[in-house]
Amino acid sequence: MGLYRDQHSLIPVADLPQPFRSTFNFRYFNSLQSECFSGCFLSDINMVISAPTASGKTVLFELCILRLMSKFLSSEGKFNHKKGTLKTIYIAPSKALVQEKLRDWCMKFHSLAIKCLEMTGDNESYKAKNIQEADIILTTPEKFDAVTRHGARNGDLSFFSDIALVLIDEVHFLNDPRGATLEAIISRIKMLSRISEMRSSPLAYVRFLAVSATIPNIQDIAEWLSVPAQGIKRFGEEMRPVQLMTKVFGYAPAKNDFMFERRLQNFIFDILMQYSRGKSALIFCSTRKGALESAQCLSHIAMSLGYSNPFIKSIEQQQKLKEASLSFTDKQMQSCIIHGVGYHNGGLCMKDRNLVEGLFLKGDLQILCTTNTLAHGINLPAHTVVVKSTQYFNREKGLYMEYELSMVLQMCGRAGRPPFDDAGTVIIMTRRDTVHLYENLLNGCEMVESQLLTCAMEHLTAEIVQLIISDICLAIEWLKCSYLYVRIKKNPENYGIERGIPHECLEKHMQEICVKKIKELSEHGMIWTDDDGFLLKPLEPGILMTKFYLKFNTMKLIVNAPGSCSVEDVLRIISHSEELSWIQLRRNEKKLLNDVNSDKEGRLRFHVLSENGKRKKRIQTREEKIFVLANDCLTGDPLVHDLSLNQDMNSICMSGCRIAKCIKQCFIYRKNYKGTITSTLLAKCLHHRLWENSPYLLKQLPGIGMVTAKALHSAGINSFESLGAADPRKIEIITGRKYPFGNHVKESLLLLPPKVEIKMEEAECKKPGKLKLIVTLNRTCLSATSTKHHYADMLVGSDEDNMILFHEKIRAEEFPSPYVVTVLVSCPQNARVTLKADLIFEEYVGLDLHEKLVVTKGNNSIMTRGPLCEDSMPYALPEEIYLIEDDQKSSSKIMCDETLDLDNLRVNSSM
Repeated sequence: MGLYRDQHSLIPVADLPQPFRSTFNFRYFNSLQSECFSGCFLSDINMVISAPTASGKTVLFELCILRLMSKFLSSEGKFNHKKGTLKTIYIAPSKALVQEKLRDWCMKFHSLAIKCLEMTGDNESYKAKNIQEADIILTTPEKFDAVTRHGARNGDLSFFSDIALVLIDEVHFLNDPRGATLEAIISRIKMLSRISEMRSSPLAYVRFLAVSATIPNIQDIAEWLSVPAQGIKRFGEEMRPVQLMTKVFGYAPAKNDFMFERRLQNFIFDILMQYSRGKSALIFCSTRKGALESAQCLSHIAMSLGYSNPFIKSIEQQQKLKEASLSFTDKQMQSCIIHGVGYHNGGLCMKDRNLVEGLFLKGDLQILCTTNTLAHGINLPAHTVVVKSTQYFNREKGLYMEYELSMVLQMCGRAGRPPFDDAGTVIIMTRRDTVHLYENLLNGCEMVESQLLTCAMEHLTAEIVQLIISDICLAIEWLKCSYLYVRIKKNPENYGIERGIPHECLEKHMQEICVKKIKELSEHGMIWTDDDGFLLKPLEPGILMTKFYLKFNTMKLIVNAPGSCSVEDVLRIISHSEELSWIQLRRNEKKLLNDVNSDKEGRLRFHVLSENGKRKKRIQTREEKIFVLANDCLTGDPLVHDLSLNQDMNSICMSGCRIAKCIKQCFIYRKNYKGTITSTLLAKCLHHRLWENSPYLLKQLPGIGMVTAKALHSAGINSFESLGAADPRKIEIITGRKYPFGNHVKESLLLLPPKVEIKMEEAECKKPGKLKLIVTLNRTCLSATSTKHHYADMLVGSDEDNMILFHEKIRAEEFPSPYVVTVLVSCPQNARVTLKADLIFEEYVGLDLHEKLVVTKGNNSIMTRGPLCEDSMPYALPEEIYLIEDDQKSSSKIMCDETLDLDNLRVNSSM
């Protein structure tokens, strides 16, 4: 093993059954594929294969798929496929890799009518039926985890029993922080395959095939996946069809990560002169702008050299490039191309992308600067690959992060790819302190460790919520199904355990870890355990933590939130959440943040305060920074325009919206009225980055940005009603836009929910100590053209005890109008009861409806109208309220917790 077979020992594709041969467009499998053929196609054993990039590992996946499909072959060799009954799950670390395989396999398996389904964040169109009918599901770890979590709650996990094959691409991804999710879902599959209900299903005999780049501890992954000795295949660099020379260069750090990456482009020309040998080169840059600037830098150097330009070899090549440059729509590309340098990124139009790919593929263009989009997909010839910085800008988190190691290997795999070259060169440019990491990676010396321990609380809770774990024994069994269990025995020091502990003590220690985490989850109300701590059941906070993908520490903050939780309180929970703990307070940001918090113009609703209650002059912590940015963003017109802070702001709003939605559900569970109102409101405000009383509410409509919203506001058009009443031509004059912009804006109002009225009144009640409320919803108009679904929360609550008396999620277009709800409320003699009814739309701010009724049972019966105390309201105030006083006497006292029994709640939808 490990040496090339000669032509006579290579296995021909003709050895496959006739229906499967058209899958491959070559006659013979290569040496690696031939070596693995019997294990992949002639057996059902689990396998783990370690081999260099570009050595043909994808074919091994396809052989395993065909092995599974061979169960549909008749004795006559005919393929009688029953769709969806034997499923393959393909798991890759990135959407790009998933989509590359999807395109490839849709074409290859089309003749067999094998259905492939992409399950990533880019494809949300799948339904339970699509999953049931799919033969191959291609997914990322996070998406598969999310779908199975959701499916467990909704009873849509029936497809699990049909899983017969699991393909894990880039299994060394376990070493990445995101690898914990991969580990968790594989452990979930292993656990489910062992339960008695699955004995007669394909899942009971599920097969695993994992492939990776060259790694030193492949044996550990084999142990985790129960791979027999004959299923472990390790191939070295001699199996690479094109031999690579690799170099890792370390550079001194710069003032910041952005400046470091930018400075590296000054070294690229010299590296190309020394190592590319005048052949083609791909230069991977972390951003679109970085790719453009690197190309411009190289083209300027080439231009300065005149006839000595090393990137143009002949007059003929130069003429081709000049002619080709005229076809590009991008002017900057034109100026680079004529000097033999191009760039490629997602910002180019498809025509320009195809042109530059074609020039590079034909060899007319020698140098191509690109983002990581070319690490997958189209195979471009490149003798040399330069990775300009091992960090990329994570837009979601707003900071530079190290590439996933699998991504670096994908980039390196573009060097010297067959059939274009017989040798290749890889140059990695990184910081001095990470040189050893990438040297180990390229040399196959980087040990693959487990990352599960750092987020075990969240994944353990998820399994309990899905009822996969129902007692402490199963929890320990789940831990034993993990890769962590394998590695903690081999390298205990890496997981905080002293080396040299006897195996028996190590087993006991791991059980103690599991029991400790279970106990902590129970103490904070995430799960229930019996008195012996044996049985395990999920509680609502644990269910919500799993549903919204929140960290355990964040959920603890939510569970401990005060009962009278204000909008400010919810913002502070978000500011202290673990989801945003990566945000840094940089020194150069402090002055701007201090200025925003000082708020001389009175823009902000809330401020960071010092101990004496005054606005803090100096922002000193990450949490304070998050709080200030959130408040600035919610004004609708933030003062902060710094790129880095804007990225932080984006992350705060995205994560904050998710956290606020979880807080809302938690308060609904606790029947907490004020907390539900405030968190519901804040969730959608963060989504739209507007307060509910913002003068720029029209920004929520398509085609209206801040400039347009400001222009309309200055003309007195600052609500949906005033916009609806405005003339389209007047709108165009105000905004300086051309016809038919005004018509389009008016048409966009059809996207809004239909208009609804809410009314609350007291009705006669014969039960002593009770008050009967009638809450009525009336739909005043319905847009016939809108196909959108508009959901809203209908709430009735009491101020005195802060209790939800009624809650229902309705669809604004579909509820039977009028919709009448009858609520009985406890109202002791001489007590003053403040009741509120709300209709809060899920998507839009500025449309919510609120009613308030104050009832006093006394000796006199009067009705008055009076102003509402602003401090008591967590939302915009209605214009008027009604105060009703009743002289009905009560002979019994009803407790608040008796308000919501079945006798006290009736819904009447009759007309």
